[in-house]
Amino acid sequence: MLTYILHRLLWLFPVLFAVATITFSLMHLVPGGPWDTDRKLPPAAEENLNRRYGLDKPLPEQFADYLADLAQGDLGVSYRALNRPVSDIIWDGARVSVTLGLLALIVAVGLGLPLGILAALKQNTLVDYASVGFVSIGASVPSFVSGMLLLVVFSAELKWLPTSGWGSVEQAIMPVAALSILPAAYIARVTRAGMLEVLQQDYIRTARSKGLKEQVIVLRHVVRNGLIPVLTVIGPVAAALATGSFIVESLFSIPGIGRSFVVSIGARDYGVIMGTTLFYTILVVMSNLIVDILYVFVDPRIRYR
Repeated sequence: MLTYILHRLLWLFPVLFAVATITFSLMHLVPGGPWDTDRKLPPAAEENLNRRYGLDKPLPEQFADYLADLAQGDLGVSYRALNRPVSDIIWDGARVSVTLGLLALIVAVGLGLPLGILAALKQNTLVDYASVGFVSIGASVPSFVSGMLLLVVFSAELKWLPTSGWGSVEQAIMPVAALSILPAAYIARVTRAGMLEVLQQDYIRTARSKGLKEQVIVLRHVVRNGLIPVLTVIGPVAAALATGSFIVESLFSIPGIGRSFVVSIGARDYGVIMGTTLFYTILVVMSNLIVDILYVFVDPRIRYR
């Protein structure tokens, strides 16, 4: 297991290099630059800024300099945030975004798992039909639509919750709800399908023929084996919730890394774009690695060599 983990961690470096190369290339293929604003800078001032930040060098040399700084843990500075280090921007925003993503993941798993399990155990009943209805609606409504509906109902009409900000329980309710509805529906659908497949296996019929209690069969055999496909999707879902809250953060004015990333793209803030993309890459890779490790504890038949 340790060898497998080290092997996966070593693969992180080629992945980061590939992502950095693609991101750097795409950034400079897009027309415009960091100094293209409504108030046009004088040519002399723009030339001085390019020289100061090394933007006057050829692109291969700029990329080589960035990789050299990255190897030393230096992500550069923001052109727009008064030379503030990119690492500070990512750290401040990541604390908010990761907290929002974890809360949404807890809600999604806490809602999706029981719904999927109940729907499978109560197949073709009212509970199953209600669960399938929730899955169909939840999977069809994107987070920005559900977020706007929540704003209209609970902020504009009922005036129960604040429209923006972050830091209190009231401010977190609507963003977490908007972000968790779709993954909760997805997890419920996968859980139901996995449970139904396990319920049709021969060893479940054998366990029932031996006289085991239904509760023991469900907890020891059905749920445990039915969770394997759920674990497969929880990794990408966790990464998506931690990194995919751009629209929700912008909609509710949450000072997370997603909102900073959107602003940096519009401002051509190259350092923030590169640093945020690499941070997201690490989150996705580590989420998938954690899920792969959890497979061993859920299914003893799985071994990594």
